[in-house]
Amino acid sequence: MEERPIQVILASSSPRRRDLLREAGVTFTVRTPAAAVDEHLEPDQLAMPAEAAKKLAERKAGAVMQELLAEKPTGMFAVIGADTMVVKDGAVFGKPRNLDDAKRMLRALSGCTHQVVTAVSVWLLAAPEAEEVSMGYRTFADASNVTFRALTDDEIAAYLRCGESFDKAGAYAIQGEGRALVEGYEGSLDTIIGLPVERLLREFPDLKGA
Repeated sequence: MEERPIQVILASSSPRRRDLLREAGVTFTVRTPAAAVDEHLEPDQLAMPAEAAKKLAERKAGAVMQELLAEKPTGMFAVIGADTMVVKDGAVFGKPRNLDDAKRMLRALSGCTHQVVTAVSVWLLAAPEAEEVSMGYRTFADASNVTFRALTDDEIAAYLRCGESFDKAGAYAIQGEGRALVEGYEGSLDTIIGLPVERLLREFPDLKGA
């Protein structure tokens, strides 16, 4: 029987993750869950940011996989979910709720080094026939350190006016105007942007042949 290629599904609407995956040479489609994924985490979960990010990545990929299973597909599938967290002194900085929250985050990060953790969960489905299904998943987290310049209030206000803060963990985008806030980083830039593709393809090399 001819082996069918893996159909890769990115369970994220993030244009940053989409671009990183495409630049890595992976062929994929984008699919997000029909219903919003519960991203609530208890304080004891947030106390371990890498594990918290892994939990959310699993929820995102798992939700898409459940919808896929309901369609009784045949073939080989890989669903990729991801979640990124900014962490400073044990505190998690998610996406800002409003302008004041974004300002608070940038002030807290100013002149300091923080960690960016991106977790990736890959769910694999093999269904040679609609009723013959096997499934499994594996999740990992990758971390990089980012150091901000000491920022003035005027610099923070100017950055907030550009409008790219509000759907970004930590209220900045290192691949956009936010790079001007950064003094340097250690680790993978792709992890900071939102998808550590080098490690992803090292752990799941078959994705690139999809």
